[in-house]
Amino acid sequence: MFTATRRHLFQRVERWARKRQGTDHLPLQLLGRRLYILPTRTGIGFALLLFVMLVAGLNYGNSLALFLTFTLAGFVLVGMHECQRTLQGLELVQAQAADCHAGTEGLLELRFSNPQRLPRRALTIASPGSAATCFELDGNSVITVHAKFQAAHRGRQRLDRLELASTAPFGLFRCWTWLTLPLEAIVYPRVAGTRALPAASAGRLTPQSVANLPGEDEWEGLRAYQIGDSPRSIAWKAWARGAPLMVAQYAGSGGSDYLLGFAGLESLDLEARLSQLAAWIGECARLDAACGLQLPGAEAPMGRGTAHRTALLRRLALYGAAPP
Repeated sequence: MFTATRRHLFQRVERWARKRQGTDHLPLQLLGRRLYILPTRTGIGFALLLFVMLVAGLNYGNSLALFLTFTLAGFVLVGMHECQRTLQGLELVQAQAADCHAGTEGLLELRFSNPQRLPRRALTIASPGSAATCFELDGNSVITVHAKFQAAHRGRQRLDRLELASTAPFGLFRCWTWLTLPLEAIVYPRVAGTRALPAASAGRLTPQSVANLPGEDEWEGLRAYQIGDSPRSIAWKAWARGAPLMVAQYAGSGGSDYLLGFAGLESLDLEARLSQLAAWIGECARLDAACGLQLPGAEAPMGRGTAHRTALLRRLALYGAAPP
């Protein structure tokens, strides 16, 4: 019951803060109006210790004890001011979310700038449900921070809230702010399924695509490297001798290609079908084979390479989703 009440109160505070701040836009500079600060458990314990020292000093009329108490109280106030100052004026100049698979942790790339000489210490950035990333920022410098987020479901995932906090300099207070950025990640289907690849077929590729595929016939020669060529087909020994990147070319059909679709997966539900297709796309990449996609509203021609694989996974991720 206490946990539920605490969660409900925390959610109300978040809604109030978002209504008060609105949606953030980059570049974003943190001002004092949006910074919140509270004592940590260590800070509360230190405050109780000061209260006991104050009562004891007044009870016994001990001037030295009172002097020490008020000195430590000033130390606490300076620490509170410095804790808020650690975040105030910090700038977030860039933020983007990388694509990932459902059920995994995606990656956020955040670029912070410190326009002041004051170093920023004990900083943390976190998204809901993920561990915080710790970093520090020297004066008059820029840093790129990678944080994680939970990718729960396939499709477009909006990252509505990030929490930036600091406990510098003494750990007695925690100052934080919520960042409500227009961040959106594309979440691919889970990679799952044990069914074998459908039967391969030949003749679906254009002559140019065939020339780019390493076949299983006799070696024909070398050609210039093109984006999307498999690293395994690169002539690394020639490159080590100072030659440009070259790719081994084979004579023949150029290998097999796979046209992927829902055929044979009728017994599975939609998410299981998409997960199986994602597994097949990964298998084609492992085999260095070309593949295409033939789904209602999500067709893609034959191709290969990292960019083509990303395009196929994105089509699976957004399959059946309404346009943004």
